[in-house]
Amino acid sequence: MKTKRISKGLMVLAAGCAFHAPAMAGGLERGGYNIDLLFDQGRFAAESAVTYVNPQRKLKNVRDVDATDGLGANGIGGGDDSADDSESYWVPRVGVKAGIGDSVDCMFDYSEPWGAHTKPGADWLGANENIETKVESENYAATCSYRFDAGPGQLRLIGGVFYQEVYGFKERLVVPDAATPFGNGVGRLDLEGDGWGWRAGVAYEIPEYAFRASLVYNSEVNLNDITGTLDLSQVNGTSPDVYGSQKMPDVVELKVQSGIAPGWLAFGSVKWTDWSQLEKVRFYCDDPSVTAACLRPGGVTTLDLGYRDGWTISGGVGHKFNEQWSGAVSVTWDRGTSQGFGTQTDTWTFGAGASYTPNQNVEVRLAGAIGILTGGSSSTVTLDGETYGQRVNYEFDDDLVAAISTSVKVRF
Repeated sequence: MKTKRISKGLMVLAAGCAFHAPAMAGGLERGGYNIDLLFDQGRFAAESAVTYVNPQRKLKNVRDVDATDGLGANGIGGGDDSADDSESYWVPRVGVKAGIGDSVDCMFDYSEPWGAHTKPGADWLGANENIETKVESENYAATCSYRFDAGPGQLRLIGGVFYQEVYGFKERLVVPDAATPFGNGVGRLDLEGDGWGWRAGVAYEIPEYAFRASLVYNSEVNLNDITGTLDLSQVNGTSPDVYGSQKMPDVVELKVQSGIAPGWLAFGSVKWTDWSQLEKVRFYCDDPSVTAACLRPGGVTTLDLGYRDGWTISGGVGHKFNEQWSGAVSVTWDRGTSQGFGTQTDTWTFGAGASYTPNQNVEVRLAGAIGILTGGSSSTVTLDGETYGQRVNYEFDDDLVAAISTSVKVRF
């Protein structure tokens, strides 16, 4: 009887506490991929979650290092040598899960896996590099699993597909004010693309010990047909259509959780993301009669990222206080994806969360996190034969990032 009582407590804890506080990962990651709802114990379950993240990245000692594209914020030397680079953002997620028979579970969800928003503005010395950049995404996924007895537990085979849309814009100073009669020389690049991906994985569960280990691969998404416009109306009166292609990264994630004592659960994860695919993304235009820049062999413009692969390692412990309340704490390390250009340095995040279950059908979670964005610098570098950071150099200290996340789950 004692063993059954301990097992039941651990199963409730596994359902209520084995979650990570919101983490701030590198590259263009926002919500990432999450299929935890697929493992919910209920026959039917629906979950809605939202996370608010507030990074505080500040740039200092900014130096405009390229006089050929206009010095300073106005093209003739003006501007501040510091800037607030980051913008806060929201990350929603909605999903439903249904059990089909005794062995099959399927989940349908909406998420926003990728994104970025930097807005140092037009008054800093790096306006020729960036005034505002914003990337957003939408992901629609269907994931199913089949489970069967294997040894003391159950083996689960996982597979699914997802459709993804990625879109955004970038604004920067293109030429000095004094060189153009059309205005302040701000150019804007608007883009959108979409594609399909798939996932496959395996999980092993021993409910008696609240043990679960899962390994899931999410494929790259090939955005073969990115289209948009390059608005140079303030520069030379043109606005050519542009096109390009890019692959969004594939992701491999290993998650493990296990009961370690009555009412206690330990959990951890390791994730690899192929951000090195996003280096210098080139865009082209077909009609040189619109602008002579269409003749450039390297493209009319580029998005310079220069990323390396990302690694994220997280671990924590959860505790069930009573039948209604449980809590968890975690620590996460994310390896920065920048390589001497950009602000994507290592991040350390410390999170805590609570789960309230007033009855067996409803669960409410609240989690928060505070993190350290480690300091560094961005300079002119050459990576794989390509030059990055040739317009502006700057430095940045350790900065803080904070986040809060809430979710509501209903099962029946």
